[in-house]
Amino acid sequence: MRLNKFLSGCGLASRRKCEDIIKAGRVTINGKVVENLATDVDEKKDKVAVDGNLIALPNQFVYLKMNKPKGYACTASDERGRKTIFDLVQSDVRLFNVGRLDYETEGLIFLTNDGEFANLVTHPKYHFEKEYVATIEGDIKESELAVLRKGVVVDGVRMPTAKVKYMGYDGTFAKVSVVIDEGQNHQVRRMFDAIGKTIKLLKRVRIGGVHLGGLYRGKTKPMTQDEIDFFKGAK
Repeated sequence: MRLNKFLSGCGLASRRKCEDIIKAGRVTINGKVVENLATDVDEKKDKVAVDGNLIALPNQFVYLKMNKPKGYACTASDERGRKTIFDLVQSDVRLFNVGRLDYETEGLIFLTNDGEFANLVTHPKYHFEKEYVATIEGDIKESELAVLRKGVVVDGVRMPTAKVKYMGYDGTFAKVSVVIDEGQNHQVRRMFDAIGKTIKLLKRVRIGGVHLGGLYRGKTKPMTQDEIDFFKGAK
């Protein structure tokens, strides 16, 4: 296995950043410093260390994206006995969800066994955008959209600004895209509540550079290396 791929697989960083670590002379294989990016590693025999600390591949990291359905809790076990997203997953590896979606919200969520990856995705300093599509009862005025963009006031406190785009009205429901980069509890729902609009359905369709795409409700799909590296590249 190529050394940069091995280091990335150990959860160190993206492959590109692992190349920088190699070139900086911070990596040893069997006690010898290695700076050649073309170096291969026998992951079963070689002892690889970074800054003197031995690292190894886990049995394997797993990275899944799921289209969480409405009516499922984002927890391994629910004290109220509700269905959870893990009822929908078959895996030989113990996984945990990265971030949360509330019980009534559907859409994109990640499942993994890589704690470092989870910290990257959820750490507030990186401000990864999250995009939602809100289906609301009735139509919505441009003046109301402007309030959402500026940040609604809830209990005397102004909520963060948001990118808001009107997507259309079918005569019964309007659809609005909302992009936020902070993770306040129930933020999108509270925004629409503040302007007197009722959300019929709320779906998260994007986290950072990863889109939900055509993934069916309740289904999971392995994340691509590019999708994983999008987050690890922010490190």
